[in-house]
Amino acid sequence: MTYGRTSCRPDLKLRLISRARPSLPPGCAALIFNRMQTVITVTLNGETRALDGPVSVAGLLLTLGLEGRKVAVERNEAIVPRSRYTETMLASGDSLEIVHFIGGG
Repeated sequence: MTYGRTSCRPDLKLRLISRARPSLPPGCAALIFNRMQTVITVTLNGETRALDGPVSVAGLLLTLGLEGRKVAVERNEAIVPRSRYTETMLASGDSLEIVHFIGGG
């Protein structure tokens, strides 16, 4: 891959020799740090879950297989409007309640 003027291989392996710091081609450090994910812990419908973050409400619904369904999402006791699912990012400690509607007669 080429990023700007710098060529960077995502499969680049770093070797440490004694206490020397590994050197990266300029611009590759940002690529590596952007690929790092953090684990966030949320409470989802009363159960503690660890998620790869950062993740939005829309991303969580996609992971749960609930995208496109009629659901209501409450985050920290506040309803999240459907129009804000993509921009609402989850953080460790968030408490979520997700309900989906089932038709019947």
